[in-house]
Amino acid sequence: MTYLLLKYLHLLGAIVLIGTGAGIAFFMVMAHFTGNVSKIAGVARIVVIADFVFTASAVIAQPITGVLLAREAGYDLSEGWIVLSIILYIVIGMFWLPVVVMQMRIRDIAEGAERAGTALPPRYRVLFWTWFVFGFPAFGAILAILWLMMARPPVTLFG
Repeated sequence: MTYLLLKYLHLLGAIVLIGTGAGIAFFMVMAHFTGNVSKIAGVARIVVIADFVFTASAVIAQPITGVLLAREAGYDLSEGWIVLSIILYIVIGMFWLPVVVMQMRIRDIAEGAERAGTALPPRYRVLFWTWFVFGFPAFGAILAILWLMMARPPVTLFG
């Protein structure tokens, strides 16, 4: 029962990370292409909240459930596919943390432009496109981790 519960929680966390990541990206991009400052500000507000409520919760739960699940299933944490998953998880964090900061700045810039009744400044576009580009390696890494969890291939990383 413990194994199934841990597996369920771990898979649920992966679903939340992938679903929230895809949803946030979709809504931010769609809002951006409207060019409507109010819509961009509104979506950015919601995206920041969603990232803190859903993504951050799953980010914390994943390594905990992953380690407990590996132990329960009898996997050594030094197995190549687990080590590679951990490395990719760190890569995700290296992209996700700046993305969260960028989302908050995008929100603040859009809210400021909305209050002032002005167009978005050029730094918004630079920030948006940087945010957009940072999403690809993070999302690709999470998809790779999902594959590693499913396939558990023999991976030799060191020597």
